[in-house]
Amino acid sequence: MNCMQMDLPTQGARLYTYFLDSSPELRDSGRRPAVIVCPGGAYQFNSDREAEPIALAFCAQGVHACVLRYPCAPARFPTALCALAQAVAWVREHAEEYHVDPDRILVCGFSAGGHLAASLGVFWHQPFLAQASGISADLCRPNGMILCYPVITSDPAYAHMGSFENLLGPGADEAQRAQVSLEKQVTDQTPPTFLWHTNADTGVPAENSLLFCLALRRVGVPLEAHFYSVGAHGLSLANEVTANAQGAGVQPECAGWFDLATAWLKRLTPADGK
Repeated sequence: MNCMQMDLPTQGARLYTYFLDSSPELRDSGRRPAVIVCPGGAYQFNSDREAEPIALAFCAQGVHACVLRYPCAPARFPTALCALAQAVAWVREHAEEYHVDPDRILVCGFSAGGHLAASLGVFWHQPFLAQASGISADLCRPNGMILCYPVITSDPAYAHMGSFENLLGPGADEAQRAQVSLEKQVTDQTPPTFLWHTNADTGVPAENSLLFCLALRRVGVPLEAHFYSVGAHGLSLANEVTANAQGAGVQPECAGWFDLATAWLKRLTPADGK
């Protein structure tokens, strides 16, 4: 495995790679998909529980992985988004060197990291991102998204307000909040999406995912969504590997999400992701 860490052009952003070795003994080792993981943390910090354990789980399924440690508050929008665009572009530019399929580079985000991943999904082709990040749209376009209990909407009825305050600052106006309310930004250029949430989530209500699902359906973007009846916010893998320091976060009823997401990823073809 090729494990590296590198600073990205956006100050405070660092990419950690977990690239699997290629071998002539392995049928699919020539051009593997790659997933860039964005941990949650309300745009206040990057959660360790949603970082390396997720990358290693993907590697165990024969998928390259990277973890993006992105800038949080006091950094403001679109700083973290620029870092993710740069991360996707770096992986795509080095695809041949590390045996990555350049047409199957996905982003995977948890909670506020889900908002970050989905932001790239809806904004990858917008001129403001190219100008801010220095990355062209063709390089930073994700071919798919895996969104795990994501923050999506800034609607006060369902929003995780702390995430938006950290992302925009306390003085954000209505137009700024509307721009990062991602259910309003979906187009037919948004990539195929796998999404899961729990109905029992009181931190980031399931309406965040439901609103995004409805927006994707309106424009015909391929979608797979799973809603679980039990489970608190922040489950990560929902097993003992990612249990928190107090032992919470183990929810066997939800742990199947990862196998479902990996199966969906492996069914995703380059044609789907373009």
